[in-house]
Amino acid sequence: MRERTGGCLCKAIRYRLMGEPIVSRICWCRDCQHLAGNGTANAIFPTEAIEIQGSPSEYVSVADSGNQVRRRFCPTCGSHLFADNTGRAGLTVVRLGTLDDPSSISPVANIWSSSAPTWACLDPALQRAEKQPQALR
Repeated sequence: MRERTGGCLCKAIRYRLMGEPIVSRICWCRDCQHLAGNGTANAIFPTEAIEIQGSPSEYVSVADSGNQVRRRFCPTCGSHLFADNTGRAGLTVVRLGTLDDPSSISPVANIWSSSAPTWACLDPALQRAEKQPQALR
């Protein structure tokens, strides 16, 4: 089983991922743009496949779908690490840039591309969804 590690900028929070992601995508929703100043590259893992060392802070908001989204980040350096959505119980989003080897997972799609700014660089080789795709793949 493949193992990956990652953590925040100040290293106060570290994590370990076991196995392969269910899917990996670049999200251009307005919430992700507010978080990153850009789209966010993410992978979705079963929550049980993630082991976290440290105590992330969290912020809960309501998505366009009406689901609650719990975003977890380092309280010291502010690095955004994880997100959980009540509409996808048992699954956790991991921000690819926080992996020790972010190239170990490649996104397969751009989602919420209808919200992307005109200057966004959307790779035409990736699948594209204007909003949230129904399927996880």
